[in-house]
Amino acid sequence: MAKQALRPLGDKVIVKRVSAEEKTAGGIVLPDTAQEKPKRGIVQSVGNGRMLDSGERSKMQVKKDDQVLFTSYAGTEIKINGEEFLIMDESDVLAIIE
Repeated sequence: MAKQALRPLGDKVIVKRVSAEEKTAGGIVLPDTAQEKPKRGIVQSVGNGRMLDSGERSKMQVKKDDQVLFTSYAGTEIKINGEEFLIMDESDVLAIIE
């Protein structure tokens, strides 16, 4: 099977989560089921912007390879080529980590 690629539409962003913390601040190792899903990730791809009433497209504020923070329940989880990604609206991105 050929490797599949994702191209987001409009104001959608594709994000790959960064790994969750496996230890608490006190050094206790957490099993996978107890780990909170990380709310940060790296942008893999961005759409071409939301269509405005004027017929023009809004400029995306995030770009590929930006490290971002997003809301807890942001996006739709998908699996492509054995890797997990989130597809979310750009408005679900809270901040770019610089």
